[in-house]
Amino acid sequence: MIECIFTIDYEIYGDGRGSMRDLIYEPTNRLINLFQKRNVCFVAFVEAAELEKVSTHRTDEAIDDVNRQVREMYRNGHEIGLHLHPQWYNAKYVNGRWELDQSEYNLCTLPRERIAQIIDRSCNYFRDVLGVPDFTPLSFRAGNWLFQPSQSASIALAEKGVKIDSSVSKGLVQRYHGLDYRPALKNGYYWNFGIDVNKPQPNGALLEIPIYTKMVPFWRMLTSKRVHLQRKASTTNQRQRQKVLRLLDRLRWKYPLKFDICRMEITELESMFDEVIRADQKSPDSLKPLVAIGHTKDLVDFDTIETFLAYLTQKGIKVSTFVEIYERYLNGARKQAEGIPQSTW
Repeated sequence: MIECIFTIDYEIYGDGRGSMRDLIYEPTNRLINLFQKRNVCFVAFVEAAELEKVSTHRTDEAIDDVNRQVREMYRNGHEIGLHLHPQWYNAKYVNGRWELDQSEYNLCTLPRERIAQIIDRSCNYFRDVLGVPDFTPLSFRAGNWLFQPSQSASIALAEKGVKIDSSVSKGLVQRYHGLDYRPALKNGYYWNFGIDVNKPQPNGALLEIPIYTKMVPFWRMLTSKRVHLQRKASTTNQRQRQKVLRLLDRLRWKYPLKFDICRMEITELESMFDEVIRADQKSPDSLKPLVAIGHTKDLVDFDTIETFLAYLTQKGIKVSTFVEIYERYLNGARKQAEGIPQSTW
């Protein structure tokens, strides 16, 4: 049983560049309208640190519209997940530009007390924006997918009430940041974990539902659409060592192709799903959540998204959120514990 979860990282560029109206508010409005036509919802991974800092310093005239949009998405059934680039919290606005605190780039390498403080602060910001005093996001995605080393962050998130992480892209490597998700390639469509996000742990505090990837020859990544969007997002302030290691990350015979609704062509999306549908026929009773990723700043090709939504409808594939998937996961775990055969669920 395949279910598709559309997730959108709701943010401007990683160095603080860009207009919130152009990179967040307007493209998200168009996406909301597309999904509303089909009466389905997506998961907005809202970058809480970024929005809070911009709100506090009033550095973008669209911030009130953005906050209102987050509130309206929540009220209309879209899931609000927590997305964090922690380097924003100590950021300074100098001469019309943001200077981010790169020493806090990876949440997982910070002291446990600091991790807990950051999560608390982000949840409090959501509660204020949404007007829901007890709001806690069900799902989390780390900035730049950095969820290693996993233990301190997973404990802190679980203690605050977060249930699901969706940071992993199986096969992804970032040598500069010490990230390696290649061991996760042998895992299933989802798994519990605790100490190490790559290693399933039946009683782990969090459930990992990874961004779906497929290992493909590296040349398959060189489409004009993907290269164009990558160039728009690239910064010029990378150190030489960082550039070299990034090149090594990519110099592999096979590379993880993310299920990215902004960067993939419709032929790529349909081909990826046709393959999963064939595999599903061998085990149609097992839950197979496939997580798509996108970024508001990459939302330009709405025709492809609309065509793909129509394709999913034609194939009878349900569009879900993590909230719905988690309910099915808990229900399945309960029935399994009771010894009820899976074919009867």
